[in-house]
Amino acid sequence: MQFNKQNKRAPILIVDDEPEMRFALTATLEEEGYRVLSAPNGEAALKICMARSNKDPFSALITDMKMPGMSGIDLIQQIKKRWADMPIILMSAFGSVESAVDAMKLGIFDYMVKPFSQKTLRDTLYEALHKKPTEGKIRRSGNKQLVTEDLGMKKMLKMAEVVAASQATVLIQAESGTGKELLARFIHDHSPRAHRPFVAINCAAVPESLLESELFGYEKGAFTGAATKKAGRFELAQMGTLLLDEVSEMQFSLQAKLLRVLQEREVDVLGGKGTLSVDIRVIATTNRPLLEEVKAGRFREDLYYRLNVFPLRIPPLRDRIADIPALVQHFILSGAEKNGKRVNAISKEALAILMSMPWPGNVRELENIIERAVLLAESEQIDKDHLLFPENEPIRQESAPITITTVWEAERKLILETLTQVSGNRTHAARMLGISIRTLRNKLREYHKLDPDCETANTESK
Repeated sequence: MQFNKQNKRAPILIVDDEPEMRFALTATLEEEGYRVLSAPNGEAALKICMARSNKDPFSALITDMKMPGMSGIDLIQQIKKRWADMPIILMSAFGSVESAVDAMKLGIFDYMVKPFSQKTLRDTLYEALHKKPTEGKIRRSGNKQLVTEDLGMKKMLKMAEVVAASQATVLIQAESGTGKELLARFIHDHSPRAHRPFVAINCAAVPESLLESELFGYEKGAFTGAATKKAGRFELAQMGTLLLDEVSEMQFSLQAKLLRVLQEREVDVLGGKGTLSVDIRVIATTNRPLLEEVKAGRFREDLYYRLNVFPLRIPPLRDRIADIPALVQHFILSGAEKNGKRVNAISKEALAILMSMPWPGNVRELENIIERAVLLAESEQIDKDHLLFPENEPIRQESAPITITTVWEAERKLILETLTQVSGNRTHAARMLGISIRTLRNKLREYHKLDPDCETANTESK
């Protein structure tokens, strides 16, 4: 992990209004072999950058968020206008989720909440300087993985990492099968509570008559059949995270008790004489538009706003077609390992069929289809005949042509459509796409070589 002291890389710029912090950060990075410059505020940092080479003034920028005069957010905006590719790490002692999300949207590499360890600083900077654009499609959550190539999903996961560092309640809204519980575990695993319990309860799977006792627990003799004391899910999740899966299915009367727990951080155990204080992080999920449930009178408005402190939405699989090849390969390998098969690939024709499907069951449906295909495959490759779809899926005529949409074509279409939306302004397009202007130029040059008549791809930057 040590930086090569002979490396000719441009220095790191540290910006913080506290002299002690600047000194500590500088000392830590210089010990690792980095060259470091520092500035006491945003204005000074911007002047230093302007005075250096406009092409590559610094390898990375590490800046505090809250400073007198120009804030860290303001500085980032100015830097990104001039040097879109410069990796930026934002620091804050306040852990403001809203400000961090704003910074993520501007394209910063990472966000660190003070105080952080020297190891966190070293590792984060190393990743910022050495991470390749193609890396990072797999994000781990416990023993499972979140696999994505989609730009929107990557931004959402980055925001999930930001909110994980806080204590904010999170509401995940998405269709069934998109991976809501996996995202909840991802947040827990990246939070300060990662070493504490992660407790989940599916509000739709537990009968209404039992859900209250499951959540709050009960004392011996609290009701007929309560032969022993039982701890509820709130108590079991103490100091950790409680996932309320499909919270929209909770009966209206029980919602009031949940609201009180969120407000007071106290639980009334059934049959108990007092209250139990709880220190937990709550994550709720729903496959229904919860605000619509509020308008319909099926969900309490005050509880909705208590849960919706930090909302996250997982897009359905049909809106992130670029993820299908990576997910398919991941499920092939995991399915083969689980079932003792040697399957490791899929034919182009079979993949084209998968990329043209509507996927009402989302990622879970895709996983099931791939596992079935792995079991049916007699060689190392899955072919179209191995794909078995549910009866309610559209039946394709054998003579019907298959439209093959590759990841390259989907990416090209997205880039050109974005350029059209911003009237050919490459800077704005790169920002919307979440890529650097240099990457965008290279992509457009590639498209123009293959299709010289592509006017949008060949427009000059504005």
